[in-house]
Amino acid sequence: MPQPTILEADFDLLDVPPAPASHHAEQALLGALLLEPHRIKALGALHQADFASAGHVAVFDAMTSLTPPPPDLHASKPVWLTAVLTRAQPAARGLTAAYLHQLITACPDPAHAPAYAAIVRAGHARRTLRAHAEHLVHTAGDPNSEDQPTAALTAADKLASVLDHLAGRFPAHSSTLPRTPLPAHPGRDPDNEDVEDERLLLAALCARPRPTEAVRWLQPGDFTDPLHGQLFGCLLKVARRGDPVDPVTVLWEAQHQGLITPTLPPAELLGMLADGSTVGPEHWAELVLRRSMLARAHTIGLTVLAHTQDDTNTTGQLFTGTRRALADLGAVRHRWQRAIDPIPARTSQGHTPPASRAGPAPPLAKPASAVRGSR
Repeated sequence: MPQPTILEADFDLLDVPPAPASHHAEQALLGALLLEPHRIKALGALHQADFASAGHVAVFDAMTSLTPPPPDLHASKPVWLTAVLTRAQPAARGLTAAYLHQLITACPDPAHAPAYAAIVRAGHARRTLRAHAEHLVHTAGDPNSEDQPTAALTAADKLASVLDHLAGRFPAHSSTLPRTPLPAHPGRDPDNEDVEDERLLLAALCARPRPTEAVRWLQPGDFTDPLHGQLFGCLLKVARRGDPVDPVTVLWEAQHQGLITPTLPPAELLGMLADGSTVGPEHWAELVLRRSMLARAHTIGLTVLAHTQDDTNTTGQLFTGTRRALADLGAVRHRWQRAIDPIPARTSQGHTPPASRAGPAPPLAKPASAVRGSR
């Protein structure tokens, strides 16, 4: 009997990535507090969740829950280290006195504890933004979600809320955009249903006397197939000139835009635009915009994720880049709101609720389910 092929291991201990700078800052900070416990009063707002290491969380929790010994007793006996170790060990079983001494040796100067704490807060902000960006990417790309647009926009709202909270923990100052190259838009390989929906939309618009009134919120960039977006742009140009819109007039404009090629002769394009549907264009347009918004949310999640994975970006640059990305989503989100709810919701004072300063608008109403008609 032949023996199964055993693949060689492609991972070893040398492949473990080195600890980030924030990890060393956590060690230096805890070492400073072990050496001079009174420094904890000068740290400002620092929480257990700001630490990435579970062991460091246990040590910091022990320090904040204990009363430091008098300075003379602390200088003569290791009562503070013993108390911290005893309190922290139930939550961190692997914690030893040797590691506490390692924390002490990792601290260059206890007086620099506030600076170490600022680095710890910055590391927490980066990890938090990264986690929420990953959630947005997953949600926007999950076709099995019961209400994918609402789920994706809720994830974007959460990212915006977390961004506002994190930014409030740092001094306000202007910052440049991240230097990280933007990730490429994920390949939108259209399946047959996507292509057919877009073609049915174009044909339905050509069959209406005033097509642009039905899809004021749609843009050429929303189409999965670039050719369909260009044809939609041709249709808009014909309508804005005041000329009648039908397959022939759109074909004429498409010729002027250089869309007629040997692979797309006039007769084929004319047949595409004349293949009408009994369902109105609003239905198909909503499907096109839905896909566009989800693709934008997915790309924005990838953008924020790339920013957080680039260690050269400062905390201010992370905040600025995330706000810019969420603002891009806010534009298509507003058009989606107009598509599913033409009359925007208003408060009792008659004003639209203000949007978060991080970008996205308030949560949207759930769109009414559309029934796909005969094609």
